[in-house]
Amino acid sequence: MTDENVRLLKNCSEAFGIVLTEAQIDLFNRYLFELTEWNNKFNLTAIREEKEIVLKHFVDSISAVPFFPENTSSLIDVGTGAGFPGIPIKIVLKDLTVTLLDSLKKRVKFLNHIIQSHSYENMTAIHKRAEELAHMREHREVYDVGISRAVAPLPVLCEYVIPFVKVGGYFIPMKGSDIQNELKTSAKAIDILGGAVEDVKKFLLTGTGIKRHLILIKKIRQTPTMYPRKSGKPSKSPL
Repeated sequence: MTDENVRLLKNCSEAFGIVLTEAQIDLFNRYLFELTEWNNKFNLTAIREEKEIVLKHFVDSISAVPFFPENTSSLIDVGTGAGFPGIPIKIVLKDLTVTLLDSLKKRVKFLNHIIQSHSYENMTAIHKRAEELAHMREHREVYDVGISRAVAPLPVLCEYVIPFVKVGGYFIPMKGSDIQNELKTSAKAIDILGGAVEDVKKFLLTGTGIKRHLILIKKIRQTPTMYPRKSGKPSKSPL
């Protein structure tokens, strides 16, 4: 990472109240290097320019950290892709237990390489669909926070993620500039799945001027056992 982009990462992080140590900068730097190398072979992300990765992947990912509830100890990142937002969040919150979930094998291979080569503790990458993993006892309703930056309609994301979140925990979907319609169309799904919208955080992504929204959906009761429905059903027929 160039000196200029290191300063950019530090300054943008500080705008969210996060002061990065040299050790954390080193982890971001190594992650960037590996991502760039693997991206040439496996096309893990369409964003390839270093500054854009710093802003639109690293900074965007950690922008969620200030909104986590106190004493958050576990997180699942559903549809993590090349590790966003889960890995940057883990770099910032090193004691957090993080599960990275993705349905594409090549991405999970990359994630496992990052976990092993960087010696991350309490971080696991799983190759499986959310509709399947959420019905496994060791993952169902056990996480303090479920998060997703995946590009999918909010009602679909809710069915994928809310079943992983424990009662009292939060699902935090990371969304772009226009969410009002999504909030309206997802009201039924959120209620059925045991959630309630507690707050919506709106801000400009530092260094870009891009409008971002974080929706804080609190899990107020258990998700009915039939959800999520079988693979493909949530996207084909949203609640």
